[in-house]
Amino acid sequence: MKLSVFAAALSLISISSAAFADGDAVAGKSVFNKCAVCHSPAAGKNGVGPTLFGVVGRHSASIPGYSYSDAMKAADKTWDEATLEVYLTDPKALVPGTKMTFPGLPKPEDRANVIAYLATLK
Repeated sequence: MKLSVFAAALSLISISSAAFADGDAVAGKSVFNKCAVCHSPAAGKNGVGPTLFGVVGRHSASIPGYSYSDAMKAADKTWDEATLEVYLTDPKALVPGTKMTFPGLPKPEDRANVIAYLATLK
């Protein structure tokens, strides 16, 4: 029983990872220009929004000194690829009350590409 649960979980992880493996970081850097109006890709450089350097794998509302909304502080998310996919589709749906005014990226390929780019910011 435990082995079959483990195998099923591993299968889901593989499927999820494959979806984001298709992202093109070079194309994502171009799409990121929409994000760069408020977010910097540089470490330690906040703008209107917090830096997105190291965002993949980071816990929500965790950049010291940045003034997050109460909604984001309460969100308790880890910005992994799957969570970023949902957030970048419709930020206010995942974190109601967020102060982020960006409506989201409607094209799945743009989201995959931005996520691939964000994963390079380490």
